Amino acid sequence: MSQALIDYYKAIEDSSMKMLEAAKMEDWEGVVRYEGACAVLIEQLRHQSQGEQLSAEHRSEKARIMQRILRNDAQIRCLTEPWLGEFEKMISGRSQLVH
Repeated sequence: MSQALIDYYKAIEDSSMKMLEAAKMEDWEGVVRYEGACAVLIEQLRHQSQGEQLSAEHRSEKARIMQRILRNDAQIRCLTEPWLGEFEKMISGRSQLVH
């Protein structure tokens, strides 16, 4: 069963890489789509991992995968922060028009 958990981590990593590629191409809809896929996989992983321990080998592999996911996440944040700032300006401008 440990391999099944590692497969979830690998799938999350794959989605995070796709999210990063979408962010590099400024495909914000793609970023949101892959972020949703990551959220589903994370929830499935939580459910599968209840009461299960990874072997020492799999814990090491998990650590390596998590480091790559965190690096992807940091790069995604750098790419999306300017877009989010513009989005916030746009939204705050609309809310002022409504009031």
